[in-house]
Amino acid sequence: MTVPHRDDPDHDVQDEQDEPFTTQSDLLGDVYYEHLNGADLYFEVVGPEDAPAVVYLHGGPGYNSHSFRALVGESLEHHRMVYLDMRGGGRSGPLEETQQGGETLDIDTLVADLEAVREFLGIERLTPLGHGFGALPALEYGRRYPERVARVVVVNPWVHFPDLALTLLAEASAIRGVGIDDPAERVKADAPEGQHPAVGEARLEAAFGLVNGRDLLNQLEYLDHSSRMRLEYADAEGQLLGGGEVQQALVNQGLWSFEYPPFLMEQTRPVYVIAGIEDRTSYPVQVGWLEDLANADVTLLQAAHYPWLDDEDGFIEALDRAMEG
Repeated sequence: MTVPHRDDPDHDVQDEQDEPFTTQSDLLGDVYYEHLNGADLYFEVVGPEDAPAVVYLHGGPGYNSHSFRALVGESLEHHRMVYLDMRGGGRSGPLEETQQGGETLDIDTLVADLEAVREFLGIERLTPLGHGFGALPALEYGRRYPERVARVVVVNPWVHFPDLALTLLAEASAIRGVGIDDPAERVKADAPEGQHPAVGEARLEAAFGLVNGRDLLNQLEYLDHSSRMRLEYADAEGQLLGGGEVQQALVNQGLWSFEYPPFLMEQTRPVYVIAGIEDRTSYPVQVGWLEDLANADVTLLQAAHYPWLDDEDGFIEALDRAMEG
């Protein structure tokens, strides 16, 4: 079972070519399609070369960086922004064509991709900016390469997936007007000895049995209908729709059993959280993990999962404060 995302991308960058390409224009900045760490990765670089580097890591998983740049990019021109379509997502190459293959995908590989991009661009230090699922590679990159990271900024993070699945189940139960029937104890009792009980997967399946996954996420991730339409318009304009292979590859690797919080205690770089309090997938449970275990500096906005849709000024101000911290 996977979380459906209306914005899962197709690979639609260019006609098939034997070699990666690099183009340049004053309007677009630098556009790259490079074979790095065994995968064809698409990324754009915009802004002054002497400004602090920020690498945007989108959510989904399997989404893209297009809508973020299209909707808020003009307000970020004072930073050196790197908009990366992570492995298998957006305009990057298909997951199945990577050297590692398309059956499974893990956070280690996404972190290695980011390090490969940093080396290719010759960036000495960067700030990972992770949104939703993108918080995982952002935080892990900061933990693994502290000497390469100024700070880590995450927006409405997802870091504990069994807890996220329980949140989805609770919300779906409330929508249906029924009590929460958490299958956790049954799954633990039925799990063969030595096998990890698939609690997160069972909770997710129960939630989506009550409310269609897309409908549920639409209710939890948006402040209102107009916010959702703005994002969907940007996605349609970018023509980056469809495909769930990234989600499925992560699920095959055990995504819904993954609990990142223990690693938060090993984080040595400053962590900043920008949270929309109307995003019921992330706030308060997921945000609380970072506040408690990573001593994160938390900024709360009257916004939902995509705070730049609901409070662009507040989001920019929070990001700028983090970059100055």
